[in-house]
Amino acid sequence: MEEKSDLFSVFEQKMRAAGMKDAPIRAFHHSYASLRAGDSGLIPENTIETIGELPELDKIKGTSQSRPELLSRTVMIKLNGGLGTSMGLERAKSLLPVKDGLTFLDFIVRQVLFLRKRHGIPLRFVLMNSFSTGGDTREFLKGYPELGRPEDLELMQSQVPKVDARNLQPVSWPPNPQLEWCPPGHGDIYPSLVSSGLLDEWLGEGCQYLFVSNSDNLGASLDLDVLSYFAQSQQPFMMEVAARTPSDSKGGHLARRGKQLLLRESAQCPKADLPQFQNISKHRFFNTNNLWLRLESLRDLLRKNDGFVPVPLNKNEKTVDPREPNSPAVLQLETAMGAAIQCFENSGALLVPRTRFAPVKTTSDLLALRSDAYEVKEDWRVVMARMPDGKPPTITLDSNYYKLVDQLDEMLRAGVPSLRDCQELTVKGPVRLGSANVFHGKVNLVNETGEALSLPPGEYRDCTRRL
Repeated sequence: MEEKSDLFSVFEQKMRAAGMKDAPIRAFHHSYASLRAGDSGLIPENTIETIGELPELDKIKGTSQSRPELLSRTVMIKLNGGLGTSMGLERAKSLLPVKDGLTFLDFIVRQVLFLRKRHGIPLRFVLMNSFSTGGDTREFLKGYPELGRPEDLELMQSQVPKVDARNLQPVSWPPNPQLEWCPPGHGDIYPSLVSSGLLDEWLGEGCQYLFVSNSDNLGASLDLDVLSYFAQSQQPFMMEVAARTPSDSKGGHLARRGKQLLLRESAQCPKADLPQFQNISKHRFFNTNNLWLRLESLRDLLRKNDGFVPVPLNKNEKTVDPREPNSPAVLQLETAMGAAIQCFENSGALLVPRTRFAPVKTTSDLLALRSDAYEVKEDWRVVMARMPDGKPPTITLDSNYYKLVDQLDEMLRAGVPSLRDCQELTVKGPVRLGSANVFHGKVNLVNETGEALSLPPGEYRDCTRRL
């Protein structure tokens, strides 16, 4: 790694003054050096190969014995740094009630406690919080004293300076100095494990495996079959991937360069190659962000690279105050933890069912999850109910009236409709729904009056209903 330049020293001083430790500072310097070097990060189509067949979880289940004893050597981390601002939330997204009055975090905690009780093994569990989510999350966890001290369940994400787009120096914003900082992306998990001392602590306790996933993806439970397969595989890093569908065509995909797996995101694709990038028959798999790592391999890679994993830079162009479009332009330098697949020799991927990828990114996702299209199992997993075509309903809600959670709650004051037998639901205009509404097949609801109207109780099957 190059020597720290005078240009970077002001960033280092600012980060040290804020309490940042060596490993996160070195990781940010790597990103900043990439920015200064003009590294585009582009991955042309002619430099990669497509992925053929992959091992499949559905075929693995039942072919080898699950090994619950591996839980004693496993750590489970949930990424919990997001606020869900795109849905109008102002606190940890994981504290949003998602089903039967329970939050994401309720379900996650109850899954962990179930595994501990069922197998008599104290599975290690940690939340990777941000400075925006830590306080509320720790307070919430006080309601589960059997889980342990909230302070012992936290890995704190770093924060890094926003870069002034004009001069590539730390931006200054006196009206709100906190807006001079941003999260560095979930690739920060690697240097944060070093700087927190947790990686060495877990290795010292005999831990071998790490499972990381997003807190807003209730499909990402700790699956003993996947853990057992990963342990047997001897791979240092394994990514759960799912089959791309037309709705995934603009998102990133898995590829190969020689013997090495890699991820290619849309920002890394030259414009001329976009048709190939979006060809889901050619590039068939996407990252679910459910990752499995062998802790010794991670330690060795971190030691080799001075405490961080050299993943590609993601450069996001913003304004220093997101609510003020005329505020100074900034660059937010971020990294993604899944991109580390290219940094481990002999890394692997496992094809999993779509049920292990059910994130809530929009209020449409939230409506589906709250409905009877999903059910809660004994082990507190939230799984898709028996749908007619084996897929969850495709829901499209009018963003003018349903984009924010408060708006959705207002339209559902009479309860959540039945979507168990629904394939598609499209709502245009302000339509109030309720528990007395039952949808079958493909239903289109239209209200062009501009005034919120209630859909009359009853069953609706393969129809368009105008109010």
